[in-house]
Amino acid sequence: MEEIIAAFANRVRDGNIEIYNEFSLQHELGIYLRERLPLKKIQFERNVSFFGMSKAEFVKREIDISIFDSSDQSLETAIELKYPRNGQHPEQMFSFCKDVSFTEQLLRAGCKQAYVVIFAEDRLFYEGSQTGIYTYFRGGDDLTGTIQKPTGRRDTEWQIQGRYSIEWRPVKDSLKYTVIKAQ
Repeated sequence: MEEIIAAFANRVRDGNIEIYNEFSLQHELGIYLRERLPLKKIQFERNVSFFGMSKAEFVKREIDISIFDSSDQSLETAIELKYPRNGQHPEQMFSFCKDVSFTEQLLRAGCKQAYVVIFAEDRLFYEGSQTGIYTYFRGGDDLTGTIQKPTGRRDTEWQIQGRYSIEWRPVKDSLKYTVIKAQ
């Protein structure tokens, strides 16, 4: 899947695909996946219950992009997407962590592979201060363990069981992307 996402990013770089927000990313990537995986079902915003999973066991309920075989409806690949556009850097990074936790839960529930894919053109998602939550996205520290809400009441936290190194890859101009494969 990483190769397919890299090829998608190259199509964006070359101007063959245009993305400008999370909605466009979801749909353009879904269309691209349908072209590349014609024997699979590619669906958007599928509830985990569609795949026989209990909603109560997850930090989220909807999977941005689900890839499965229509013959048995078992979830093969789940992809969570982010394309932050309105600043709120620490809050958005915390939301990325929630998606990582969610994809780990999907793996434990039987999904074969799960990813978080982030496209960001705001440099502050990948450059700047390297303290607190920023260190995972800008400083090269592995994303793992308990991640506490970085602002406000700080009353929420996400558990990340795997260990992830976030590597930003250039697309064009200030647009970069990263792929986190859940473990």
